[in-house]
Amino acid sequence: MKMSKDRNMTRGTLIRLSIARKARRIVVYVGAFVVATLFALVACSAPQNQSGQPNSQQQAGVTDWKPVEQALGKAGSMQPGDVYKVSLPRSDLKVTVAGVELKPALALGSWVAFKKTGDMTMIMGDLVLTEDEVRPVMTKLQEGGVEVTALHNHVLHESPRVMYMHIHGMGDAVKIAKAIHDAVASSKTPFAAPAVSGQNEEIAIDTKQIDQIMGQSGKVNGGVYQYSIARAEEIGDGPTMLDSKGPAIPPSMGVAQAINFQPTGGGKAAITGDFVLIASEVNPVIKALRDNGIDVTALHSHMLVETPRLFFMHFWANDDAQKLASGLRAALDKINIVRK
Repeated sequence: MKMSKDRNMTRGTLIRLSIARKARRIVVYVGAFVVATLFALVACSAPQNQSGQPNSQQQAGVTDWKPVEQALGKAGSMQPGDVYKVSLPRSDLKVTVAGVELKPALALGSWVAFKKTGDMTMIMGDLVLTEDEVRPVMTKLQEGGVEVTALHNHVLHESPRVMYMHIHGMGDAVKIAKAIHDAVASSKTPFAAPAVSGQNEEIAIDTKQIDQIMGQSGKVNGGVYQYSIARAEEIGDGPTMLDSKGPAIPPSMGVAQAINFQPTGGGKAAITGDFVLIASEVNPVIKALRDNGIDVTALHSHMLVETPRLFFMHFWANDDAQKLASGLRAALDKINIVRK
């Protein structure tokens, strides 16, 4: 009788242990199901856009540039690469080169460009100044923490003499914009927008034929036919402590080839602008330009720590527009640019 009772107790214990194990499995399964359900509900409740990404990610790339516009005192426009660019043409200046009066869009266009990068904003710009304006503008820039990265000529034998001051900044966009405003305000640069003209203007050169020769597409701006041609490789504003190349500089921030045609009558045009070159391209481009009757008027840097190192070559000629286009195309063929 005792042995039978012990066996019955053992059997009861085993049954209870088996029930306990099954209960624990059920608790684990139910817990996992509840956790998975909660994750699914959270994911479904997040606002989605058409690409399936939360709207917060979509909105993160949108920057309100209105405070910058107010601080700078001039509205700008969005450019490729999420760049906010403000143009400040020196429409107040009457500058001539070899008898040609320069339109602001040809060689007298100050500009400042802003690009959001992480928690800060990168700015670059080019200020067109008379000789007497250089000192006060530079003083205000330094007081505001904006770097001057170059100061030089772009053309030759102009009257009056014009200087070009290149600037760079990284930090709070509104503070930098206010500093630039104060600097530019110490010159005679007009902040008011000039009369709207030139966007749909017919100009007296065969732009379709010039496009074909150049292998690129230009646009009319202020009575000038303009090309902006990007380099094929990415340009970095660096290096930094975290990135050997630094943040990328979009072409619209001054690292694209800028080529401008201003008609001068009889199918002729004055051309100027700058080529953006790496070291190995400099002398092949000089040769291509000079072989085609185009003068090199300046060769220098515009920035301090860009990657790869860039050299900016400015040029001038006034001749048959299609002939000059052929010479410019010969130079472009020596450069690592985006081809069309």
